[in-house]
Amino acid sequence: MSTPTEKLVAEGVSIWLDDLSRERITSGNLTELISTRNVSGVTTNPTIFQGAIGGGGHSYADQIAELAKAGATVDDAIFAATTDDVRDAADIFRPVYDATNGVDGRVSIEVSPDLAHDTDATIAQAKQLWAKVDRPNVHIKIPATKAGLPAITAVLAEGISVNVTLIFSLERYAEVIEAFLAGLEQAQANGRDISQIHSVASFFVSRVDTEVDKRLAAIGTDEAEGLKSLAGVANARLAYELYEKEFATDRAKALTDAGAHAQRPLWASTGVKDPNLPDTLYVTELVAPGTVNTMPEKTLEATFDHGQIAGDTVTGTYEAAHQVFADLAAAGVDFADVTQVLEDEGVSKFIASWHDLQGTVKAALEDALQATR
Repeated sequence: MSTPTEKLVAEGVSIWLDDLSRERITSGNLTELISTRNVSGVTTNPTIFQGAIGGGGHSYADQIAELAKAGATVDDAIFAATTDDVRDAADIFRPVYDATNGVDGRVSIEVSPDLAHDTDATIAQAKQLWAKVDRPNVHIKIPATKAGLPAITAVLAEGISVNVTLIFSLERYAEVIEAFLAGLEQAQANGRDISQIHSVASFFVSRVDTEVDKRLAAIGTDEAEGLKSLAGVANARLAYELYEKEFATDRAKALTDAGAHAQRPLWASTGVKDPNLPDTLYVTELVAPGTVNTMPEKTLEATFDHGQIAGDTVTGTYEAAHQVFADLAAAGVDFADVTQVLEDEGVSKFIASWHDLQGTVKAALEDALQATR
């Protein structure tokens, strides 16, 4: 009898955990999830590290004390603590990385969200993070803002693997694919081994439903009510249609023929926000080969416990997905505005978490210094 997570992997979906903490690393929990839940990677973001360091400060106390004694700044301390966690997690996932020829076994770390609208600073910090973690199975996360797009190209051109995050619209996703292909072409021109460069494009799902459903509720018609909770899955399915189309072009094939790997779609924000929806909705409805689903632990456990994996649920659904958006437009939902609002909110939320993290670490450094006086 296969478990639902085993069935998911058999369908070509990589399961990554959307969480990391030092406690997970040192307790053996991460190793256990690899063996019992088929987890083959980890993603992090500023909110996750704020929860880890703010909520599990004892795990970081010794390091914070040493950093305080050495006179580290708040940002230096965050840089040291988070890159240590990512490096240690990458080492745990190294056997997965080796077994999958570098496709999985990946751990992502994000550039500071304060840099989301600064191309040059994003490039510089991506290089710093890559050098500091110093593991081939790390992904540097860069947001798909307008300023992030040229940074994605430049960082890939340096041979650095990238997780592109905060993608909400098909239009922006098309720009992300363009940035990826341009980055590989530049890397190839620079003489780099493009077979060693990997990338995922993180397409957000549940937040789309949250915003669209709020607007449908305000419209208040029966037609609007019938469209609730359809946009997130439909949007992701159309992203996969775009992925299939763009990576079948002569341009993309020239790169893959030279050893490059396609940039895999990654379903992010897959925890269900609406308690009336099935808790595995954004897993079971987005099963397609060559994808990644990065899940909060609650979603992972729900999938393992009762997820109904019934083969590919994406290819062949494109016509119906396009119809969802035709119906949303007819109902009065401006989806271009929805995705812009979500991108702006996504950046703002990560900035707020980052500043909370800075406050937490500042207080911890001050407490550590006080304790030595």
